Amino acid sequence: MSLTEDDLRATIARELPGVRADLERLVRIPGIAFDGFDHSHVERSAEAVAELLRGCGLDVQIVRAGGQPAVIGHKPAPPGAPTVLLYAHHDVQPAGDPALWTSDPFEPVERDGRLYGRGAADDKAGVMAHVAALRAFGDQLPVGVVLFIEGEEEYGSDSLDELIQNHRELLRSDVIVIADSGNWDIGVPALTTSLRGLVNCFVEVSTLQSAVHSGMFGGPVPDALTVLSRLISTLHDEQGEVAVDGLVGREGATVDYPEERLRHEAGVLDGVKLVGNGRLTDRIWTKPAISVLGIDAPRTSEAPNALVPKAKAKLSVRLAPGDDPASAYAAIRAHLEKYVPWGAHVDVTLESGGAPCVIDATGPAYDAARAAFTTAWDGVAPVDMGVGGSIPFIATFQELFPQAAILVTGVEDPFAGAHGPNESLHLGEFARVCLAEALLLRNVAELGS
Repeated sequence: MSLTEDDLRATIARELPGVRADLERLVRIPGIAFDGFDHSHVERSAEAVAELLRGCGLDVQIVRAGGQPAVIGHKPAPPGAPTVLLYAHHDVQPAGDPALWTSDPFEPVERDGRLYGRGAADDKAGVMAHVAALRAFGDQLPVGVVLFIEGEEEYGSDSLDELIQNHRELLRSDVIVIADSGNWDIGVPALTTSLRGLVNCFVEVSTLQSAVHSGMFGGPVPDALTVLSRLISTLHDEQGEVAVDGLVGREGATVDYPEERLRHEAGVLDGVKLVGNGRLTDRIWTKPAISVLGIDAPRTSEAPNALVPKAKAKLSVRLAPGDDPASAYAAIRAHLEKYVPWGAHVDVTLESGGAPCVIDATGPAYDAARAAFTTAWDGVAPVDMGVGGSIPFIATFQELFPQAAILVTGVEDPFAGAHGPNESLHLGEFARVCLAEALLLRNVAELGS
């Protein structure tokens, strides 16, 4: 006998204190997969997740493909029922400067209905939303489940494709739920239906064999920093629109982003103008963006009176849905080589790339998800939204499991502050996410009956 909506509301409410306690235990583990950090904490994090999944009655294994450990938990479907893959990741971003945090980033603290701590939202709450849904059903789980909890998503998911290939048959499923996105607003749920892709690259310019006296040679001899600055300025026009030929961009977002809300959420300083043209949602979701992430140059406190011979910048290019990382990188490289001023030498190298994706969110599984979200949010229907960020492996799931319905959900809200200081989780919204996922599993089970 399947659990009713009232049953699930009651069981989620009963389980939430334990779910929160386990979330706090996960947040205390600084599982950072970046180079230079103690990866034993990532191992501890994987073991903690494995223990949680075993407690839900799943067969569990910790797996790797040359990178950090992922956790796979599996429970077969009842006869005739579909199988649902539930994805999240247990690794986190580095905390950054501790002075920017109001409290210890790895000691969870509640303030004003939010739980603060690194990974509290991204994405250990995603892990625990899956666990909460499983605990709500207990021994009456109406679908088969595969939990795939990755261990290096924040570091680029370098081994993820190989992991998926190695365990392809175990991961095969009818519905895939990727809990690594967010909701439109507090009180307004969302399904993510498009994400931008990514090309990260380096551009280095050279003008001299070595540094020379700025008084003796400054004037006729160009320094590399000036060259690099002028070259970077060619990537945008006067309005801030990307000015690189060959990059795909389009309009067509169905909702808009109020400017004051964006300015508040991004922390834009008073008087700073937003750049680009068109709807803000188009500028974030369906158009390319180019940002300068860093520059290698002498520190101002240590800079001699000398012309800099070489300068290097790291560029981040977000790709609109419909673009291709290889062709986008070729367009960026061609632009930089064409517009480098004064005959300076330029070298462009690729660091990493990931494909954008668009999800056709129509069909029974998406109807089941929307119904679950609407119920969990007390009648508020979910928004179909894009995301300016990237989850490149979604394209891998689309390629390997073309028949599966892919649902991109999440626990974050516009004030979660993921990747920044004082990351936090709205506990009221988290309760709704947990209920929504339990309702989703029930609704999907009914599709297969």
